Amino acid sequence: MGKPEKIIFQTAKYDDLVQVVNLKSGKKTDIFDEWFNFDYSLSEEEVNFFISLIEKHYNFVMSYAEEDLKMYFISNILNRVDFLMENKRGFFDKPLKTKINNVEFSGRTDFMVAFGTEEPKKPYFFIQEFKREGKATHPKNQLLAEMLAAIEINKISLMRGAYVLGRYWHFMILEKIAENSYQYFLSKGFDSLDFDNLKQIFICLQAAKLKYCE
Repeated sequence: MGKPEKIIFQTAKYDDLVQVVNLKSGKKTDIFDEWFNFDYSLSEEEVNFFISLIEKHYNFVMSYAEEDLKMYFISNILNRVDFLMENKRGFFDKPLKTKINNVEFSGRTDFMVAFGTEEPKKPYFFIQEFKREGKATHPKNQLLAEMLAAIEINKISLMRGAYVLGRYWHFMILEKIAENSYQYFLSKGFDSLDFDNLKQIFICLQAAKLKYCE
């Protein structure tokens, strides 16, 4: 199999990515500890909000179409985090483009948090594919492609993100370990219809906003 001429985020396949860069799955069991143990306590209002959100959508999340899942459920979580800040914010459906090893990486991202007010200039966190369960394409590889592009654009060595499959969220860390070599770490799945799991999702998103937006 030869190196692809370009990688489009929406159709990215793992086999194509490993033709462009050296990419492997990492096995560190503690790499998420700092992120997941971020010091944030939910207020009583936030607790009540998430309990109500689960109760309202519990019977529907599994059957929501992609836009329904995004607008009715996930957007409520993101808006509660409030990624709208002075010089950075969340961006929906924005283009991203760069070259890695002379291969173009491009496409539109579902959601990224980036420096910039009108247009994203420096992305630092991604959430990919508000897909309901059972769809054929898998968002993990699309997220990996976006994070590879962001590391190249920012000239840094580490990027964080998450992907959503129906009710389940998985967090990911991508690390550049040498020239043209990367490893990624994938968390367990967090069930957003379980309050304790949703609380952890919210804390992770708050950490992305408050701790990792350098």
